[in-house]
Amino acid sequence: MRFTRAELESFRDHEVPDLVGPDLRLLFVGINPGLWTAAVQTHFAHPANRFYPAIAAAGISDYEIDRAAGMSDADRAHLTGRGVGITNLVRRATVRASELSRDELREGGERLLRFVAEHRPRVVAIAGITAYRDAFGERKAVPGRQPDRLEDAARFGDAALWVVPNPSGLNAHETVATLAAAYRAAAVEAGVVEA
Repeated sequence: MRFTRAELESFRDHEVPDLVGPDLRLLFVGINPGLWTAAVQTHFAHPANRFYPAIAAAGISDYEIDRAAGMSDADRAHLTGRGVGITNLVRRATVRASELSRDELREGGERLLRFVAEHRPRVVAIAGITAYRDAFGERKAVPGRQPDRLEDAARFGDAALWVVPNPSGLNAHETVATLAAAYRAAAVEAGVVEA
């Protein structure tokens, strides 16, 4: 599947529905949809994005979803059937996440907290340390499982909080293997894959 620049630009500010099923165990949280993602209505859909190769390598998915074409109903059912969901901090599509303001990210953090309270995942995995820091004011946060602290418990309920690497092709120092290792660690705690 291919889009012209003008076709992609027509998806600016569009939204992508959350992927969520009844037994949500592992919630991946992107920063916001890109234009390709909005065009095919599939999170992490840009052809250079490594999310789907990484979750397949991690054993979270049994196969690599064709991100460029977008998810089929069977793909969505496969992920939700495994207890995997996907949402974003900010709902509107942009060319790059750098187009978002800190206020938008903070508002997105508040939306995420409401989403978590409603759907009660076991693990929340936010993809991107800078976005996490901006959304939640955690300037000193480091990637990985976040420490259990009283203020986090109040915010995220019973969910364990992980900050995992952003799978964007722009995040050049990560590979499918390093992404898979980070995602697998969160998935083990969520009970999606075995240790």
